Amino acid sequence: MYEYNILIGIIGFGAGFAIAYWVKGKIISKKIEAVDEEVLRILENAKRRSDTLLKEAELEAKDRLFRMKGEFDVETQETSSELKKRERRLIQKEENIDRKIDQFERRDRDILRKEKQLINRKENIERNELKYKGLIEEQKKQLERISGLTAEQAKELLIKAMENEARYDGSKLIKRIENEAKENADKKAKEIIATAIQRYAGDFVAERTVSMVQLPNDEMKGRIIGREGRNIRAIEAATGIDLIIDDTPEAIILSGFNPVRREVARLSLMKLISDGRIHPARIEDVVKKVKQEVDLAIKEAGEQSAFDLGVHGIHKELIKYLGRLKFRTSYAQNVLQHSVEVGFLSGIMASELGLNLKLARRMGLLHDIGKAIDHEVEGPHAVIGSKLAKKFGESPEVVHAIAAHHEDVPPDTVYALLVQAADGLSGARPGARKEVLENYIKRLEDLEKIANSFQGVANTYAIQAGRELRVIVESGIISDEETTLLGRDIAKKIEESLTFPGQIRVTVIRETRAVEYANK
Repeated sequence: MYEYNILIGIIGFGAGFAIAYWVKGKIISKKIEAVDEEVLRILENAKRRSDTLLKEAELEAKDRLFRMKGEFDVETQETSSELKKRERRLIQKEENIDRKIDQFERRDRDILRKEKQLINRKENIERNELKYKGLIEEQKKQLERISGLTAEQAKELLIKAMENEARYDGSKLIKRIENEAKENADKKAKEIIATAIQRYAGDFVAERTVSMVQLPNDEMKGRIIGREGRNIRAIEAATGIDLIIDDTPEAIILSGFNPVRREVARLSLMKLISDGRIHPARIEDVVKKVKQEVDLAIKEAGEQSAFDLGVHGIHKELIKYLGRLKFRTSYAQNVLQHSVEVGFLSGIMASELGLNLKLARRMGLLHDIGKAIDHEVEGPHAVIGSKLAKKFGESPEVVHAIAAHHEDVPPDTVYALLVQAADGLSGARPGARKEVLENYIKRLEDLEKIANSFQGVANTYAIQAGRELRVIVESGIISDEETTLLGRDIAKKIEESLTFPGQIRVTVIRETRAVEYANK
């Protein structure tokens, strides 16, 4: 029984093993089939991908080849175009070279022709020179026979005549030197004045009091007048200046004796016009602000003028009066600029005489201070200015110089005379004042007209404010020897025709110029 069980077990184990082996074979065969199918699938995918890559590579190669071909065509076309341009430029250069060669050949022919002409002209000149020399010798002999004098004797007579003329000129010169020696003091004063004028190089600016305000249009006149005239009355009441609105197109005239008030009215009106808001309250506000601005400008102008001259210690109120001169003119000359100029000139002349430079400048700066209030106070401006200076603590010397600069008070000091001279220089120098400017220009025109009346004069220039006349003569008409005689003749005619102070220097210039051109 035991053995039978063992046999049954062995048979069962063998049967199980066989079944397991068979099952395992089945499983393995299925896996192999799956692997084969996967391999086939991978191979097919790889084949399809490789075909796709080959097609893409082929398309890319064709596209690149097409682009390269296009670029090559463009480069070829550009190269061809550049070659054509160069070819055209070379053809143009060849044509230009041919034209220049033709020009050079024509020029060479002209030069040869002119050389022949010059040689012929030179031969003619030599023949004429020999002929003229013979004629001159014959005329000399005839003159000697007619006059009964030899050439040497005639020269002696001419030299004696010139010697007598030179002696006459010399006697005139000696007499003039003697007069100058007698008037040495006057000459020294003139030298000092001339030095002061030369050392002071102040600019002159002709200013006029502005009495007219331009408007953007005529409609603005109605806005300035306002309803029932309330705006114009407000402006006149706030500024103290009369507004004249007439038929003048796009303009309003300001009328008032006080230049500072007139300036305040002008600036206020310009601000109101630009702002556009014109009514009584706005007018009062604007006028108030403009007055402050003008007061500040007056103070700054006075301080700047004192600073420019190096004058210190002037009372603040006097500085303000000085600044008000900025808005005052005299014969179209700005009074503040004139005062600064007189200060500089007085200082320069004082330094030449060894006097106190700063004191002289102070006197010159303040000499017209009375013009700041002469429309408000009766009397000459020199006297008004001296009282004003005395009121604000200026020294007696300064007060006296201010009072005496127009001889309202007899001058007692050298400084007062210096201020007088500087004041006259500043007002009378050429171009300073209108009526003097016209006479000055007329005298310069007369000088040039006199010189131009002589034969052989090409150009004339009156310079140094009419103290020198430069005359340019034509070298083909006037010789070097004749320039001296021409200068003397022009000077004599100027003495006979014109009235002028001092001396006028006549300079005659003769020059020869050779001009040639280099062509390429």
